[in-house]
Amino acid sequence: MNTEKVTARRLTADEVSELGRQDGIFVSAQTEGLPLDCYAPASLTKPGKNFEGGSFTARTIFGDEIQLLPDNAEEPGVWAADPAGEEIEVLQSAGVLLNLALFVPGGNKESLEALYAAARDAFGAGIVQRWNEEVVAVPEVKVDLFEEPIRGRKSAAGQNRDRRALDIYPTRVRFLEPSDGWRFIVEPHQEVVDETPTI
Repeated sequence: MNTEKVTARRLTADEVSELGRQDGIFVSAQTEGLPLDCYAPASLTKPGKNFEGGSFTARTIFGDEIQLLPDNAEEPGVWAADPAGEEIEVLQSAGVLLNLALFVPGGNKESLEALYAAARDAFGAGIVQRWNEEVVAVPEVKVDLFEEPIRGRKSAAGQNRDRRALDIYPTRVRFLEPSDGWRFIVEPHQEVVDETPTI
């Protein structure tokens, strides 16, 4: 994460309403699930005069859209570059946070350490971090995962959908999402046996 010091001043709602889409501002760099105590370069999604009710929407250079209430003292506010202002920390570039769940055959400590070491070699020490490490025993048993409509939902009534069947390990169910209006059914895996008579 690269930041730099920028001299800026906090704007009022009236000042923000006079800005256009081309005007550069700084807004909170905080994103969902990632608290960052700094600002990000941004611009309004439409001219300030077109917003109503004192709430504005800005898009950061990282593609995040943020709702802003500039006069709310509890929020970081909207800032603009000003040599007479104060110094703020501005985020210039950042990496991508990956949240991975890995199945490691054998599941022993040496395998996990080898994976971690390889990731650190590829991306650099200090970049790859273990945020949460959980070891789950995976039995050598497969299950069939099906979807079926949730009863009583109008959106699912009358739908004929091929049942989604995957040969998976039980722990993978924790990382999948069912379709809207459907639920998962997990059954012991049944091998498909072709009983078609042959000559």
